Amino acid sequence: MRNRRQFLSQAAAVGASAIAPLSLLSRAAEAATPDQPILVVFELSGGNDGLNSIVPFGDDTYYQLRPKLGLRQEKLLQLDEHWGMNPGLGGLHRLWNDGQLAIVHGCGYAQPSYSHFTSMAYWHTGSPNSGDAYGWYGRLADAMAPSAPANYLVNVDTQQSLAVTSRFHTPVVFDEPERFQRLVLRSEQGVMNDFETTETGNPSRDFLNRVARSASEASLLVREAWRNYRTPVDYGLVPLQLDKVAACINAGLPARLYYLGFRNNAFDTHVQQANLHQRLLTYVADAVHGFLADMERLGMADRVAVMLFSEFGRRAGENTNLGTDHGTANVMLLAGKGVRGGHYGQPPDLTALDETDNLSFTTDFRRVYATAIDGWLKADCADQVLKGHFETFPIFAA
Repeated sequence: MRNRRQFLSQAAAVGASAIAPLSLLSRAAEAATPDQPILVVFELSGGNDGLNSIVPFGDDTYYQLRPKLGLRQEKLLQLDEHWGMNPGLGGLHRLWNDGQLAIVHGCGYAQPSYSHFTSMAYWHTGSPNSGDAYGWYGRLADAMAPSAPANYLVNVDTQQSLAVTSRFHTPVVFDEPERFQRLVLRSEQGVMNDFETTETGNPSRDFLNRVARSASEASLLVREAWRNYRTPVDYGLVPLQLDKVAACINAGLPARLYYLGFRNNAFDTHVQQANLHQRLLTYVADAVHGFLADMERLGMADRVAVMLFSEFGRRAGENTNLGTDHGTANVMLLAGKGVRGGHYGQPPDLTALDETDNLSFTTDFRRVYATAIDGWLKADCADQVLKGHFETFPIFAA
């Protein structure tokens, strides 16, 4: 007898053991909407230090707060007479020079949490100081495609993010395409592929069968897309999974929403920050620049934008370990050919820190979400997804 718990577990997992037939990949490509924009959200977990990423070298207070960690103007990649980039951000600096990078200052939320887990949950759900059963990206998928077409929402990671949790969609979640298959006990191997291919008339059973079929097909599509993908573009030392997103886009998967990131609290730089932080930023900037160059090569640059965020910034002042501790307001970045490059939002005043000596946020981060939803994706559902109205920035053409 089929065990209900086993079946639920296997249906929610993804993968298969066969090679995807070309017809399956072709059908997926036909289901894609070739003229529709694609959004790639990239998470920098651990709390990236925004002040040492986009550096206000024109403000003397910055150096008073950071006498040792403060980056001197001559070492920066200059943006204008006031701002410079960390020298590790060479890839993003090239995008800035091409007018393809928007920097949004002061992003955060009221009553900030200094907990990685709590703050990231707020960003994942788009519901600070409250929460939601579904992620903001999952709710976006539900609003954009309530019929839940297969392979619409993709999460490249070792485990599913709360951000992509959806009422209607089953996100495609994978890390390594060649190992994208179900992990089950040997005794379950005969059961895991035992699902009906036709409707049974039982709504619950039919739903589970559809989930299982979708999971199996998704794994076949992703592995075939990866096998067929070759690129001469340099993504830097660490592609950070963006090459896998490029493979899926190149294969014509119908996904319009991708979510991935630099995980494991990589940016939690409490001790000896300077060299580590620059190295981490180099990985990110080179990977993003390489990805967007690859989109240009594939003729997809007009369709793809990347949004980068972190769950919080760092404290305005350095600590005694030559690092920085958990802070509040931060920068968010939007990159791509469709971006109107420049500065957006009001930078926090370094001379007017809050009662905890942290930056006071000036931009609700949901304004940037709304800008991506209605400004880039043209979904006209930001108010619904974010459960309130948030003024957008003119970062994308009308």
